[in-house]
Amino acid sequence: MDALRAYQNSDSEQSDDEMIGIAQGKSKTLNMENSLLVAPDVQTKSAINQIAIVDPKTKEIKTNPTYDQLFQPESGPTNPFKSDRQKAQKNTLTGFVEPAHFNEFHFNKEIRSFDTLGYARNPTAEKGTEFIGDKLKAEEEGGISLFEHKKTGGEKRKRVRNADAADIDGFTGPWAKYEDEKTVAKPDPELQKQMDEIVKKRQEKSRKFKKEQKDNEQMADESTTFHLRQAEDYQGRSFLHPPSFTGINLRADYVPERCYVPKKLVHTYRGHNKSVNCLQYFPKSAHLFLSCSMDTKIKLWEVYGKQSIVRTYAGHKLPVREVAFNNDGTEFLSASFDRYIKLWDTETGQVKQRFHTSHVPYCIKYHPDDDKNHMFLAGMQNKKIIQWDSRTNEIIQEYDRHLAPVNSITFFDKNRRFCSTSDDKSVRIWEWEIPVDTKLIQNVGLHSIPTMTKSPNDRWVVGQSMDNRIVLFQLIDDKLRFARKKAFRGHNAAGYACNIDFSPDMSFIISGDADGKLFIWDWRTHKVVAKWTAHESTCIAAHWHPHEKSKIITAGWDGVIKMWN
Repeated sequence: MDALRAYQNSDSEQSDDEMIGIAQGKSKTLNMENSLLVAPDVQTKSAINQIAIVDPKTKEIKTNPTYDQLFQPESGPTNPFKSDRQKAQKNTLTGFVEPAHFNEFHFNKEIRSFDTLGYARNPTAEKGTEFIGDKLKAEEEGGISLFEHKKTGGEKRKRVRNADAADIDGFTGPWAKYEDEKTVAKPDPELQKQMDEIVKKRQEKSRKFKKEQKDNEQMADESTTFHLRQAEDYQGRSFLHPPSFTGINLRADYVPERCYVPKKLVHTYRGHNKSVNCLQYFPKSAHLFLSCSMDTKIKLWEVYGKQSIVRTYAGHKLPVREVAFNNDGTEFLSASFDRYIKLWDTETGQVKQRFHTSHVPYCIKYHPDDDKNHMFLAGMQNKKIIQWDSRTNEIIQEYDRHLAPVNSITFFDKNRRFCSTSDDKSVRIWEWEIPVDTKLIQNVGLHSIPTMTKSPNDRWVVGQSMDNRIVLFQLIDDKLRFARKKAFRGHNAAGYACNIDFSPDMSFIISGDADGKLFIWDWRTHKVVAKWTAHESTCIAAHWHPHEKSKIITAGWDGVIKMWN
């Protein structure tokens, strides 16, 4: 301000430059004496231009910067809270990485030496003469690696050779044993004991061991009871021999000329405590019949004479599903829910063979030919049909094409083929001992068929369908064809495996139903000829006697077997 007043009061003759110099001198004096410097020191443009700027992305430095200049931030002020390591330049999360050349051969040499010998050279450049790993061993070996002819036990083993061909017993040729070869590998007693304990624990945890243990627990004691006074008659013949005093022709080839509908109940067989599942006539003569029940018992009954029980067979722990005689009746098979199939001697009641596969057998069938009668088929719960040889107790063949449990097996075409039904609502035809089905019968109108029966004239096969029908399959030129338009109706058998049977002259067909009734149809007209209530519960089995005109045996879930005539 003083300089300005002096300028205004000065003579106009003084020049502007002189006045400015005077003002600057006075202002400097005033600033030095009376002013306070508050602004911080700031680098001027000239100072900034003198600093060498380092680009971290390049690999060349054209100046010689100081340490502080190298570690300055790229832009902005320095963060006082970061450490020196955090302030350093980085191109990865962990630091600054630059590509370096390393020989692949040397790398493989050191890593393989370390894996095999236990030591290797220090990979750092400053410590190339040092070793890492087992340093003592490295000093003993002199640091020799695998690539410097160091033997590590890989040399060839020597053989005990004998090339003298004249020495027949001692000649070895190229098959000589090694000098240090051990021919017997047997653990120590202590090690063997530990191994046995480990194996035992693994077996106890396995499913197979548990199944076998469970099956062994389910296997019941086998026994038999003979109920007649004498096992043989006055001529020394057993009860298997057909009687000659019945008044009926019991020859295998005899067929009555005409059959009639039975009119009354002749006899009632009582002996089972629970439901009866299956009936089976004695082959050829049919003077005896077998019955199996939910009470796990199998009983043999008389058809003629006193019509009493002959023998009881007990050998299953769970209900018996089905029984089947062989061709001469001396043996029979029983299939039970305890997963066992047993072969019994009919006369003595002894068990000859036991067949087991850890699955429930649903049906069993002997091969009808005499030369193959030792073979039988079993339809299993696990969708398979298994063929056994009863002489050797071996599985000969497995037929595995069904998609659900197998319910029935029926032979046809001179016993060269058989058909099987299943819960998968299909009928499959097989060649004997060929495990691939040759034909599949399956359509929308066909339901599950639990039982099938072949007609006496070998021209028809009928099945109990689960839609309350009896369906027919015709055998034409040894081919099985489904007759869609023909069926027997009127009964209520849905959900139950009620078996079907023919009269000997093919004039009638019979079947039970779920209400305990017995139905008789005329074969030609397909009409119901007669029906009556045979049992208090489901009539599961009905069989026409093969040599009589009007004799029928029925069995129900009320545990009673009845004879009608």
